[in-house]
Amino acid sequence: MRIGVLGAGNMADALATQWARKGHEIRFGARTPGKATALAERVGRGAAGGTLREAAEFGDVILLAVWYEGVQDVLREAGPLVGRVLIDCTNPMEPPFETLKTDGGPSAARRVADASGARVVKAFNLCHESVWRMTPPVFGGRPLGVPLCGDDEEALAVVRGLVADLGCVPMAGGGLERAGLLEATTAFLVGLWVAGEDPSAMVTPPEYAGGDPRPTSG
Repeated sequence: MRIGVLGAGNMADALATQWARKGHEIRFGARTPGKATALAERVGRGAAGGTLREAAEFGDVILLAVWYEGVQDVLREAGPLVGRVLIDCTNPMEPPFETLKTDGGPSAARRVADASGARVVKAFNLCHESVWRMTPPVFGGRPLGVPLCGDDEEALAVVRGLVADLGCVPMAGGGLERAGLLEATTAFLVGLWVAGEDPSAMVTPPEYAGGDPRPTSG
Protein backbone atom coordinates (compact mmCIF):
# COMPACT_ATOMS: atom_id res chain seq x y z
CA MET A 1 0.00 0.00 0.00
CA ARG A 2 1.12 3.56 -0.70
CA ILE A 3 1.05 5.69 2.45
CA GLY A 4 1.41 9.45 2.29
CA VAL A 5 2.54 10.92 5.60
CA LEU A 6 1.78 14.56 6.37
CA GLY A 7 4.45 15.46 8.89
CA ALA A 8 8.07 14.60 9.63
CA GLY A 9 8.09 14.44 13.42
CA ASN A 10 8.30 11.60 15.91
CA MET A 11 4.85 10.11 15.32
CA ALA A 12 5.33 10.19 11.56
CA ASP A 13 8.72 8.52 11.99
CA ALA A 14 7.55 5.82 14.41
CA LEU A 15 4.44 4.70 12.55
CA ALA A 16 5.80 4.98 9.02
CA THR A 17 8.99 3.12 9.90
CA GLN A 18 6.96 0.15 11.07
CA TRP A 19 4.80 0.20 7.97
CA ALA A 20 7.84 0.46 5.72
CA ARG A 21 9.21 -2.67 7.37
CA LYS A 22 5.97 -4.42 6.39
CA GLY A 23 6.54 -3.55 2.76
CA HIS A 24 4.33 -0.47 2.42
CA GLU A 25 5.57 2.37 0.21
CA ILE A 26 6.06 5.60 2.18
CA ARG A 27 6.28 9.21 1.09
CA PHE A 28 6.72 11.91 3.73
CA GLY A 29 5.62 15.48 3.22
CA ALA A 30 6.42 18.50 5.34
CA ARG A 31 6.12 22.28 5.16
CA THR A 32 9.92 22.16 5.01
CA PRO A 33 10.47 19.47 2.35
CA GLY A 34 14.09 18.99 3.39
CA LYS A 35 12.94 17.61 6.75
CA ALA A 36 10.72 15.09 4.98
CA THR A 37 13.56 14.03 2.71
CA ALA A 38 15.95 13.63 5.65
CA LEU A 39 13.43 11.47 7.50
CA ALA A 40 12.86 9.33 4.42
CA GLU A 41 16.60 8.73 4.16
CA ARG A 42 16.70 7.59 7.79
CA VAL A 43 13.73 5.26 7.32
CA GLY A 44 15.12 3.80 4.10
CA ARG A 45 13.31 0.91 2.40
CA GLY A 46 12.48 3.10 -0.57
CA ALA A 47 10.81 5.87 1.43
CA ALA A 48 10.80 9.30 -0.20
CA GLY A 49 10.24 12.84 1.01
CA GLY A 50 8.98 16.11 -0.41
CA THR A 51 6.13 18.54 -0.12
CA LEU A 52 2.84 18.03 1.67
CA ARG A 53 0.99 17.98 -1.63
CA GLU A 54 3.33 15.36 -3.07
CA ALA A 55 2.78 13.10 -0.06
CA ALA A 56 -0.99 13.55 -0.19
CA GLU A 57 -1.15 12.80 -3.91
CA PHE A 58 1.04 9.72 -3.45
CA GLY A 59 -0.92 7.91 -0.76
CA ASP A 60 -3.68 5.36 -1.06
CA VAL A 61 -4.06 6.29 2.59
CA ILE A 62 -2.84 9.44 4.32
CA LEU A 63 -1.52 9.79 7.86
CA LEU A 64 -1.96 13.21 9.45
CA ALA A 65 0.83 13.40 12.02
CA VAL A 66 1.42 17.05 12.92
CA TRP A 67 0.86 19.26 15.95
CA TYR A 68 -2.82 20.17 16.25
CA GLU A 69 -2.07 23.88 15.87
CA GLY A 70 -0.80 23.30 12.34
CA VAL A 71 -3.56 21.01 11.11
CA GLN A 72 -5.58 23.50 9.08
CA ASP A 73 -2.53 24.98 7.34
CA VAL A 74 -1.23 21.49 6.54
CA LEU A 75 -4.57 20.41 5.09
CA ARG A 76 -4.66 23.48 2.86
CA GLU A 77 -1.13 22.84 1.58
CA ALA A 78 -1.88 19.15 1.00
CA GLY A 79 -4.46 20.00 -1.63
CA PRO A 80 -7.73 18.20 -2.44
CA LEU A 81 -8.45 15.29 -0.10
CA VAL A 82 -12.16 14.72 -0.74
CA GLY A 83 -13.02 11.03 -0.43
CA ARG A 84 -9.49 10.01 0.56
CA VAL A 85 -8.78 7.72 3.53
CA LEU A 86 -7.10 9.86 6.20
CA ILE A 87 -5.85 8.72 9.60
CA ASP A 88 -5.94 11.45 12.24
CA CYS A 89 -3.58 10.83 15.17
CA THR A 90 -3.55 14.42 16.43
CA ASN A 91 -4.32 15.48 19.99
CA PRO A 92 -5.82 18.92 20.74
CA MET A 93 -4.44 19.12 24.27
CA GLU A 94 -1.93 21.05 26.30
CA PRO A 95 -0.88 21.26 29.96
CA PRO A 96 -2.44 21.18 32.51
CA PHE A 97 -4.73 18.79 30.58
CA GLU A 98 -7.90 20.18 32.14
CA THR A 99 -9.56 21.17 28.86
CA LEU A 100 -9.10 20.49 25.17
CA LYS A 101 -8.29 23.14 22.59
CA THR A 102 -11.51 22.03 20.90
CA ASP A 103 -13.52 22.44 24.13
CA GLY A 104 -17.11 23.48 23.40
CA GLY A 105 -16.87 22.62 19.72
CA PRO A 106 -16.39 19.70 17.32
CA SER A 107 -13.60 17.21 17.91
CA ALA A 108 -10.28 17.58 16.14
CA ALA A 109 -11.19 14.61 13.95
CA ARG A 110 -14.52 16.17 12.95
CA ARG A 111 -12.76 19.43 12.10
CA VAL A 112 -10.30 17.51 9.93
CA ALA A 113 -13.17 15.75 8.15
CA ASP A 114 -15.12 18.96 7.62
CA ALA A 115 -12.09 20.86 6.34
CA SER A 116 -10.83 18.14 4.00
CA GLY A 117 -13.84 16.08 2.94
CA ALA A 118 -11.70 13.00 3.61
CA ARG A 119 -12.93 9.71 5.07
CA VAL A 120 -11.33 10.25 8.47
CA VAL A 121 -10.46 7.55 10.99
CA LYS A 122 -9.27 8.62 14.42
CA ALA A 123 -6.52 6.27 15.58
CA PHE A 124 -3.05 5.97 17.17
CA ASN A 125 -3.55 9.06 19.38
CA LEU A 126 -3.60 7.30 22.77
CA CYS A 127 0.07 6.34 22.96
CA HIS A 128 3.44 8.05 23.03
CA GLU A 129 5.53 7.61 19.89
CA SER A 130 7.88 5.29 21.77
CA VAL A 131 5.10 2.68 21.95
CA TRP A 132 4.77 2.62 18.17
CA ARG A 133 8.49 1.87 17.88
CA MET A 134 8.04 -1.40 19.79
CA THR A 135 8.04 -4.57 17.70
CA PRO A 136 5.38 -5.38 18.63
CA PRO A 137 3.69 -3.45 21.47
CA VAL A 138 2.80 -6.25 23.89
CA PHE A 139 2.07 -5.66 27.57
CA GLY A 140 1.43 -8.41 30.11
CA GLY A 141 1.36 -10.96 27.32
CA ARG A 142 -1.40 -9.15 25.41
CA PRO A 143 -0.95 -7.10 22.23
CA LEU A 144 -1.94 -3.47 22.46
CA GLY A 145 -5.51 -2.63 21.48
CA VAL A 146 -5.94 0.40 19.21
CA PRO A 147 -9.41 2.02 19.22
CA LEU A 148 -10.65 3.35 15.88
CA CYS A 149 -13.43 5.88 15.37
CA GLY A 150 -14.82 6.42 11.89
CA ASP A 151 -17.95 6.41 9.76
CA ASP A 152 -16.70 4.75 6.57
CA GLU A 153 -16.38 0.97 6.68
CA GLU A 154 -13.91 0.79 3.81
CA ALA A 155 -11.66 3.35 5.49
CA LEU A 156 -11.93 1.50 8.79
CA ALA A 157 -10.97 -1.78 7.10
CA VAL A 158 -7.84 -0.15 5.66
CA VAL A 159 -6.79 1.19 9.05
CA ARG A 160 -7.53 -2.10 10.79
CA GLY A 161 -5.01 -3.70 8.45
CA LEU A 162 -2.39 -1.09 9.30
CA VAL A 163 -3.03 -1.64 13.02
CA ALA A 164 -2.48 -5.37 12.55
CA ASP A 165 0.78 -4.62 10.70
CA LEU A 166 2.08 -3.09 13.95
CA GLY A 167 1.27 -6.27 15.84
CA CYS A 168 -1.65 -4.55 17.54
CA VAL A 169 -5.37 -5.33 17.69
CA PRO A 170 -7.95 -2.92 16.23
CA MET A 171 -10.83 -2.05 18.52
CA ALA A 172 -14.24 -0.80 17.37
CA GLY A 173 -14.54 2.67 18.89
CA GLY A 174 -17.72 3.68 17.10
CA GLY A 175 -18.41 6.44 14.62
CA LEU A 176 -16.51 9.66 14.15
CA GLU A 177 -18.85 11.40 16.59
CA ARG A 178 -17.08 9.42 19.33
CA ALA A 179 -13.64 10.70 18.34
CA GLY A 180 -14.02 13.58 20.78
CA LEU A 181 -14.34 11.06 23.61
CA LEU A 182 -11.13 9.39 22.45
CA GLU A 183 -9.32 12.73 22.34
CA ALA A 184 -10.58 13.62 25.83
CA THR A 185 -9.49 10.21 27.10
CA THR A 186 -5.97 10.88 25.89
CA ALA A 187 -5.83 14.21 27.68
CA PHE A 188 -7.13 12.64 30.89
CA LEU A 189 -4.63 9.79 30.75
CA VAL A 190 -1.71 12.13 30.04
CA GLY A 191 -2.76 14.26 33.00
CA LEU A 192 -2.61 11.19 35.24
CA TRP A 193 0.81 10.19 33.92
CA VAL A 194 2.14 13.71 34.47
CA ALA A 195 0.81 13.58 38.03
CA GLY A 196 2.74 10.34 38.61
CA GLU A 197 -0.32 8.11 38.64
CA ASP A 198 -0.78 4.73 36.95
CA PRO A 199 -3.90 4.94 34.75
CA SER A 200 -3.99 1.18 34.22
CA ALA A 201 -4.90 0.77 37.89
CA MET A 202 -8.30 2.42 37.34
CA VAL A 203 -9.49 -0.07 34.70
CA THR A 204 -11.20 -3.14 36.11
CA PRO A 205 -10.86 -6.59 34.52
CA PRO A 206 -13.52 -7.27 31.83
CA GLU A 207 -15.45 -9.69 34.04
CA TYR A 208 -16.20 -6.81 36.42
CA ALA A 209 -17.22 -4.34 33.74
CA GLY A 210 -20.63 -5.86 33.01
CA GLY A 211 -21.80 -7.38 29.77
CA ASP A 212 -19.76 -9.65 27.56
CA PRO A 213 -16.92 -7.56 26.08
CA ARG A 214 -15.30 -8.57 22.82
CA PRO A 215 -11.73 -9.83 23.43
CA THR A 216 -8.97 -7.70 21.99
CA SER A 217 -6.52 -10.54 21.58
CA GLY A 218 -6.50 -14.24 20.91
